[in-house]
Amino acid sequence: MDNKETHFGYKTVPKEKKADYVKDVFDSVSNRYDLMNDLMSMGMHRLWKKFTIERASAKYGHKVLDLAGGTGDLAKIFSSQVGDDGQVILADINFSMLNEGRARLINYGVSNNLSIVQLDGENLSFNENTFDIVTIAFGLRNITDKQRALKSIYRTLKPGGKLLILEFSKPMNILKPTYDLYSFKVLPFLGKLVAKDEDSYKYLAESIRVHPDQKTLMTMMEKAKFERCGYTNLTGGIVALHEGYKF
Repeated sequence: MDNKETHFGYKTVPKEKKADYVKDVFDSVSNRYDLMNDLMSMGMHRLWKKFTIERASAKYGHKVLDLAGGTGDLAKIFSSQVGDDGQVILADINFSMLNEGRARLINYGVSNNLSIVQLDGENLSFNENTFDIVTIAFGLRNITDKQRALKSIYRTLKPGGKLLILEFSKPMNILKPTYDLYSFKVLPFLGKLVAKDEDSYKYLAESIRVHPDQKTLMTMMEKAKFERCGYTNLTGGIVALHEGYKF
């Protein structure tokens, strides 16, 4: 694969085309995204996100960017934590996902301290030193140039600010056969049955396999100048939470 190409699942595609392909996937699944998350993870995604929120430790008055935040699970909680003097920005490149998130957040009666922005994670338009916390949950693997995105995130964090990346990762070897069977057989079947889209869930399973493993991602964070980088394996490494700071 040359430097003009990238992964789209197991396929190799031109870098400039990947965002369009990813957009098509999430346009297709957005209206069933939350239901599918519950089914696919057997509800575990809620515990993984809860752990991420706890580790973020958002305080009253903080500014938080929830990047690739989709339907707003994390942003909703951060909004209540940062209060009237704080600010939360729910950001995603996909308009369909943001529409779902907006509808959900309106239903929850979320405070006016939350804004919704459509943007590209590789080219954040915010000023330097804007955010106390940046989170990205199950979104980094869909970004074409992950290293560029990490550098862009670093620039927008305040000194002392924190990045948290919640993402599927490399599970323990003992789990791998069962996990592979589930990923490549059960998930596409659920996608076909519930979301009427088998191919998108094949892509999601494949995209997990080509995403950097725990140590590789930590090295990428360090290359982007993050310090005190580390990760916590969740559910046997099926998911990992990476953390890093800007000093």
